[in-house]
Amino acid sequence: MKIYFMGICGTAMGNAALLARAAGHDVLGADSGVYPPMSTVLAGAGIALHEGYDAARLERLAPDLVVIGNAMSRGNPEVEWLLETRALAFTSLPALLHDFVLRPRRNLVICGTHGKTTTTALAAFLLRAAGRDPGFLIGGVPQDPPTGAHLGAAADPFVIEGDEYDSAFFDKRSKFIHYAPHFAVLNNLEFDHADIFRDLADVQRTFSHLARIVPRHGAVIMNGDDANLRALGAMAWTRTVRVGLGEHCDTRIVDFAEDANGASFRLNWRGEAWGTVRWSQPGIFNARNAAMAATAAGLALQPAPASPDPALLDPRTLALGALEQFRGVKRRQERLLHTPALTVIEDFGHHPTALAETLQSFRARFPGALLTAVFEPRSNTARTRAMQAGFMRALALADEVYLGPVNRPEKLAPEERFDPEAVVQHLGTQGTEAFCAATNAALLAKLQANTLGAAKGPKPRVVAFLTNGSFDGIIGQYVAAAKG
Repeated sequence: MKIYFMGICGTAMGNAALLARAAGHDVLGADSGVYPPMSTVLAGAGIALHEGYDAARLERLAPDLVVIGNAMSRGNPEVEWLLETRALAFTSLPALLHDFVLRPRRNLVICGTHGKTTTTALAAFLLRAAGRDPGFLIGGVPQDPPTGAHLGAAADPFVIEGDEYDSAFFDKRSKFIHYAPHFAVLNNLEFDHADIFRDLADVQRTFSHLARIVPRHGAVIMNGDDANLRALGAMAWTRTVRVGLGEHCDTRIVDFAEDANGASFRLNWRGEAWGTVRWSQPGIFNARNAAMAATAAGLALQPAPASPDPALLDPRTLALGALEQFRGVKRRQERLLHTPALTVIEDFGHHPTALAETLQSFRARFPGALLTAVFEPRSNTARTRAMQAGFMRALALADEVYLGPVNRPEKLAPEERFDPEAVVQHLGTQGTEAFCAATNAALLAKLQANTLGAAKGPKPRVVAFLTNGSFDGIIGQYVAAAKG
């Protein structure tokens, strides 16, 4: 089949295109500003890439199926031509994945407001370390496993990152509803995506819909410490496994410790020892990601039970030793520079809870260092005032804060926008020195002037860039200047 992907250079779209190629389909696609790194990977796989969107070109190419990414909207010339002519079949990316990849597989669907990408990479990594050949689709650029997409063996599980965001402009259901979960991993649940969901109850509703399609011989593996997940109530139609710090949890994290050399913790299963983990990944949040992934992968290794009795569950056939070798995912607390005087870290941070956990972890990893947080309000929710108070609390955990301008401010009314100046003023009252600038270039100049060269103080400094986007390239420019 000849399959055309609209928005092919996005991480999820590009990795799905690679899966389709691996399955033997003729794959091509288009994007606005064909860009690396995905463009390089796709071209290397023999996938034809086209710049921009052109209805006449699409008609000439005449694919059998068009996959419309959720970044596409009405007004796109190819979308309008498809709707007017109905000349070609089209679908969403999640529907394509269900129909072409997931329907016959035993799927681990990794969901949650935070930690999806890392937990998906961990589950795939652990299954591979156990000698299996799982399929996987990771919504980021993992270091382990070495690629973000792999078809795997049909008899082995498929691990996929399950996003609660909508599927396409014509399908407003959450993506994960399409993913046919056998095991649904619910890392956590908070209000996010204010452009899609009305409130926390609306987010809980879509997670409940996902849980309802888990079969009785499968399981919902949830964060047992998360009150918003507990509020989903009993799930009598399937088995439930809880993971966390509390005594009520089936998989329990105990004796967590973190210092400059890494982190360590033990996992117990229903009161009995499972194993000890010593690794380089930071924070209790990553320990929880590991516990969730290990529990899901361990249960997936069990043969299909004759009975859905929860007592038959036991993930401990999965060894935990491989976690020591796990290198993580790019842009997740990724260290870009480390000298005695300066450490620079990039993190895909765009929610107050994630920012707070990351900054707290940095305190343990870099004791005595001056902690500088550089935050870009870029995501569809971070750009608004919906979580501004939460960002104020989180950023107050740093010693100093630099705030970039709101991304695409013209799309929001002034009273709806995140207000960097108000945040700077509030942080000042909390004893945190803060700065903002009208452009990212100006922010970079101020950051360099205050933190590099003669401005360096007696303490070592950690500069953490927190954004889910490019930050207009200032991260790489800052690192280059620091090395200079």
